[in-house]
Amino acid sequence: MSEKTPASRLSEADSSAADADHLKVLGYDEGFQRSMSLWANFALGFTYLSPLVGIYSLFAVGLQTGGPPSVFWIFIVGAGQLMVALVFGEIVSQYPIAGGIYPWARRLWGKRYAWMAAWVYIWALIVTITSVAEFGSGFFASLFGLEATPLVVLILTVVLLLLALVINFSGTKNLARVASIGLAAELAGVVLLGLYLLIFQRKNDFSVFLDSMGTESSHGGNYAATFMGAALVGLFLFYGFEACGDVAEEVKNPSRRIPRAMIMTILVGGVSALFSFAGYVLAAPDLKGIIDGSAADAADPIPGILEASLGSVGAKIFLVVAVVAFLSCTLSLQAAASRMLYSFARDKMIPGHEWLSHVSPRTAVPARALVVACVIPIIIAVLVYFQASLLLQVTAFAVFGIYVSFQAVVLAALRQRIKGWKPAGPFSLGAAGWVVNIIALAYGIFALILLIQPGTSGVFASDWIVLIGFAVVFVIGLLYLLIARPDRKSTDAEGDAIAVAEKMRAGRG
Repeated sequence: MSEKTPASRLSEADSSAADADHLKVLGYDEGFQRSMSLWANFALGFTYLSPLVGIYSLFAVGLQTGGPPSVFWIFIVGAGQLMVALVFGEIVSQYPIAGGIYPWARRLWGKRYAWMAAWVYIWALIVTITSVAEFGSGFFASLFGLEATPLVVLILTVVLLLLALVINFSGTKNLARVASIGLAAELAGVVLLGLYLLIFQRKNDFSVFLDSMGTESSHGGNYAATFMGAALVGLFLFYGFEACGDVAEEVKNPSRRIPRAMIMTILVGGVSALFSFAGYVLAAPDLKGIIDGSAADAADPIPGILEASLGSVGAKIFLVVAVVAFLSCTLSLQAAASRMLYSFARDKMIPGHEWLSHVSPRTAVPARALVVACVIPIIIAVLVYFQASLLLQVTAFAVFGIYVSFQAVVLAALRQRIKGWKPAGPFSLGAAGWVVNIIALAYGIFALILLIQPGTSGVFASDWIVLIGFAVVFVIGLLYLLIARPDRKSTDAEGDAIAVAEKMRAGRG
C-alpha cells in the first residue's frame, strides 16, 4: 500500500480544519476522532437498516397477509424513504452534529419540539435494539444446535448485546471495521444468495408476483385492503439510514459524505431486500402452503427454503452469515442510540446529563451512553422472557415511533422553508428541495396511517397496541417536559436554520 504524499496529508489537514471550523460555527468543539470514512459510514447505516434482518423477520408475515404481490411494498416504501433521506441529507449537510434527529429538530424548530421528537425516537431505538437482539438469538441457537427455549433465547440475547457493547467500547475504528464486515455479510446473505435462488433454484414462475393466492379472502375479496395490510413488509425495512448522521462528528468531511451514505443505504438496501424477498418466493417448494398456513414450516419458512436449495452445509454457512449480520445490526443500533443520548445530554436536556455527556478520553466514544443503550434493552429482554407476547408489541411501537420522529424533522424542515430557509450545506437540492420535502411529508403521513390501523382480534389492547404504546411514551415525555422543564437548563442554539445558512454563505463569500 502506498504511503500518503505530503499533498494528500495537507489536504486531509485542511479538511479536518474545515470540519472543526464548521462545528465551531454551530457552537461546538471537536470531542470525537474523525476516523470514519464514507464507506464505513455507509456500512453503519446499511447494517442498521439490515435487509437480511428485515426480510427474515417479516417474510412469512408479508406472504400470509398480502401474498407474493406484497413485494411491491419494497418499491413503494423505498421511494418514499428516499425522499426523506434527501431531506435529511440537506439538513445534516448544514448541521453535521452528533445525534441526528435531536439536533436537527432543535436547530430547525426549537428545544421543546426537539425534546419530544428525540424522546420518542430514543425509546423506539432502544426497543429496536432489543427486538433485533431477540431475533438474532434464534440464529445463534440454530448455529450452535441449541433448542431455542425462552431461557436460551434470553441468555443469547444478553450475550449478543454485551458483545456489541464491548466492540463499541473499543472505539469508532473497530465499530467501522465490524460494520464493514457486517456489510459484506449482508450483501452475501441477501444479494448473492438472492441471485442464486433466482437463477438456479427457481421453482415458481415470475408471474406469481401478480397472484394474490387467495389472501384477499381476509378482506371480503377486496385485495386493495389486503395489500395495504401487508405494508409492514416495506415499512419495517427502510429505516436505519439516519444512523449515518448520528455519528456526524466522527466522519471526515461529513457535510458531503453523510448525505451520499444515506442515499447509498436506501438504494443498495432496497435492491438487496428485493433480491432476497423475490429469491425466497421463487425458490419456495410449497409457496401455497406457506401462504395458507398448511405447510409445516409456514411460521418460519426460510430455513426450509434454504435447506431445500442449499443443502444442510449451505444452510449452515448462511447461518454464520446471518449471525454476523445480526451482530453488526445490533452494534450499529447501539452506536446510534448512544450518540443520540450523548447529544441530548450535551445540551443538558435529560437527567444525569453530566454523566451521560462524558466521552472516554482513551477511545473517544460516549462510553456511559453506550452502557445505557445496552442495559435498558437487557431489562426489556428480561421482561420478554416472562411475557413472550411483549416482543411483538414493543416492536410494533418501535416502527411507529421511529416514523413519527422522522416526520417531525421533515415537518420542521418544511416549516423553515416556508420561513425562507435555503439549505447552505454542500449537499443541496436547490429549488427541487420544496417538492421533495412536500412529497416526503405526504409519504410519511401515509405511512403513519398504515401503521396505526387496528388489528382484528377484537381485543382493544391488542388491536390498538401501536397507538397505545406511543401514547404512553408521548404522555410521559410531555409530562416530564412540562414539569421538569429541561429546556430551561439548556442554552444551546435553537431554531437558527436561516441565520446559520446566511452565516455559512457569508463565510464562503
